[in-house]
Order: sequence, then C-alpha cells, then structure tokens
Amino acid sequence: MSIPVPPFAVLWDMDGTLIDSEHHWLSSESELASEHGIDWTPEDGLDLVGLSLLESSKIIKHKLDSDLSPQEITDRLTEMVTAKLVGTLPWRPGAVELLRELKAAGIKTALVTMSMRRMAARVADSLGFDAFDLIVAGDDVVLGKPNPEAYLKAAAGLGFLPEQCVAIEDSKTGLTAAELAGTKAIGVPNIVSIPAEPGRILWPTLSGVTLADLQSLFKESND
Repeated sequence: MSIPVPPFAVLWDMDGTLIDSEHHWLSSESELASEHGIDWTPEDGLDLVGLSLLESSKIIKHKLDSDLSPQEITDRLTEMVTAKLVGTLPWRPGAVELLRELKAAGIKTALVTMSMRRMAARVADSLGFDAFDLIVAGDDVVLGKPNPEAYLKAAAGLGFLPEQCVAIEDSKTGLTAAELAGTKAIGVPNIVSIPAEPGRILWPTLSGVTLADLQSLFKESND
C-alpha cells in the first residue's frame, strides 16, 4: 500500500541554482578589484560562493583595502550584476520546468537568496508566472548562509515546519544552511563542488527532475 505524501513546500536558492549567475558575480568582483588596483583570482571569488552578500562584501573590503563600506560594496556589486542580467535570463537546466510543475500542483514555494531583495524580485518577475509565494533575501535576515536563519524564516513564512520543506542549493555554504534548518536539503553543484557526507542528498542536475522525485523524499522517510 502506498503511503500518502504529506503537504510540503519547496525552498529555492537563486544564484547558481535557479539562474546561472555566479560567473556574473565573479566577473563583477574582479572588475571592482581592478578598480582598486588589486588582482582578484578565481579562487578569491569561489571562496565567497554561497555566503551572504554583506559578509562577502566585508571580506572584499578587507582584501581590497577599500574605502567603500561593506554596504556600498554590496550595492555596487548588486548594480553590476543586475546590469549583466539583461534579456533572457540564464536559467539552470530543469529549474523552470520543475517550478512550473510545482505551481500547477499547488505546492508552496519560496526564493531564499543572499542577494538583495530588489534583485531577487527582478529575477522572480522574469519567470513570467507567479512562481514564488515568498521571497527571503539577504536584506531580510540578520545572519546569512551558512546560518539557517533564512531557511527557518522561509519555512515559517509559508506556514510549514522546516522538516516539511525541500530546499535546493548549489553550494556547500547554502546547503549547510538548509541542513542546519532541518529541511530535506538537496545539493545540485554548479561551479563549486559539494563534498559528500553521510545522509547528504546530492543530485547532478535538476534536468528531468519532477514533483514525484521530490515527493519520494518524504515517502522514503516514512518507510
């Protein structure tokens, strides 16, 4: 006899998970460093993937010895990346298709990102349908990923317990936040690898992933 799947919600990371935007952040950081006369290596940028934008900006300020405040760096990078996101956005394989299926099935969804709300709202609007019931952005929380605050806030905002939520992430930092929150966290690596650990869920892609695949996570936990 099949076990009924309980109601659940899906929490989405944005950069690197929903849209292929991480390279825009890396290039913008490099451009900012160049303005300061500082070399910015690929490793410098990759070390920041998944962190809150404000925390990243603090690190950037220190490395560049910049006169800009962390908030000014945050604003500047947001403007630079937003300017690069023109025309059709570079959606990650399978992401939009899965989102459409979730919305058609009435599954609640949230966008949980460390980017600023104004950028997250633009990305959400670019989907062309009412994809998300809630947005929790970097300027909505005190503690960024890997702290679980954003995921806890998203789950509560949708009216679910964290363990009733699936979270989809592309970085170790973001996945750690989702795991600490108690969600069923799925890592889908993009430009940085995610180490395998006991109990950690890692999928190679969202291409071909369906609602049934997410439902199976809850069926397995009931076996």
